Amino acid sequence: MKTLYIYIVSIVFLLGFLLVWLKTDSTQAKDAISQEKAIFAGGCFWCMEKPFEELDGVISVTSGYTGGTGKNPNYNNYAEGGHLEAIEIVYDPRKITYEKLLDVFWRQINPTDPGGQFVDRGKEYSSAIFYLNEEQKLLAEKSKQALAEKKIFSKPIITPIIPASTFYKAEEYHQDYYQENPIRYGYYRNGSGRDQFLDEIWRDSGSKKDLGDLKSRLTPLQYHVTREDGTENPFDNEYWDNKQPGIYVDIVSGEPLFSSLDKYDSGTGWPSFTKPLVPENIVEKEDRTLFMVRTEVRSKEADSHLGHVFDDGPPPTGLRYCMNSAALRFVPVEDLEKEGYGEFLKLFNK
Repeated sequence: MKTLYIYIVSIVFLLGFLLVWLKTDSTQAKDAISQEKAIFAGGCFWCMEKPFEELDGVISVTSGYTGGTGKNPNYNNYAEGGHLEAIEIVYDPRKITYEKLLDVFWRQINPTDPGGQFVDRGKEYSSAIFYLNEEQKLLAEKSKQALAEKKIFSKPIITPIIPASTFYKAEEYHQDYYQENPIRYGYYRNGSGRDQFLDEIWRDSGSKKDLGDLKSRLTPLQYHVTREDGTENPFDNEYWDNKQPGIYVDIVSGEPLFSSLDKYDSGTGWPSFTKPLVPENIVEKEDRTLFMVRTEVRSKEADSHLGHVFDDGPPPTGLRYCMNSAALRFVPVEDLEKEGYGEFLKLFNK
């Protein structure tokens, strides 16, 4: 009897162990399936790592060499084989889309320069998108065309979209260089001219450039709010009581800013949100006007004045992003795909 009891207990233990193993193996397989890669070249790979590593959904960013014919290149000979400095991004498509990675990529480079990127000259510092499948190719071409149509750059966009080849990992001392050597990286980055160029291009893309055109396509109130830091009347604006599902984008640039899922009635008479839809598109600045200290909220691409953020909001953030309707345009859920915001549909289909 005792032997039978021990036998039964052993069987139960083994079955339990097998179930745990299968569950763990299934979870690991699911996570592996949910990992995808993207490869971009944008000049110095030191400068390309940081913007992507800060994105939610990016698992890893590796510096390396690709695009050439030489095998197993190193830092001393990669250019001889025609390789470019590049980064390989591993990301979770459940958390971040390839379209978002493309948007971040364009904001790191000068896509009109055939001779390199900023202070680094030579083919090895050229920009490029290396697609790994047909879907990435189509999305990259679409994003390149959309960028060209915005007419942000005065010269043609020449960044090539080409099939990915073998990606060779660079030496360990190149990995996470901005973290491992912050002082040297800071000096290099500041002296490269990259930030100065990008700040001017993207700041001017929707603000200081073509203000005459903005005056013609915005209403007087929209222009006053976004360009002259004005404020509209409470309870007498377009979206303060809007309850439709959808997203709110910048009236000037169209960059996505807030979602109806985070909108609530603050009782102030202005549209209020607990958090931004895309935090990277929001810039917060100290505002000392009207004899008080407040935190102003502006859009990153267009530099539009949107409103202010306060710390008297509801859970889960405790914040109140109090916005001007005149600075926003509402895109209902049914129009998201048609207007190029299809990546946000999944938020409303849960």
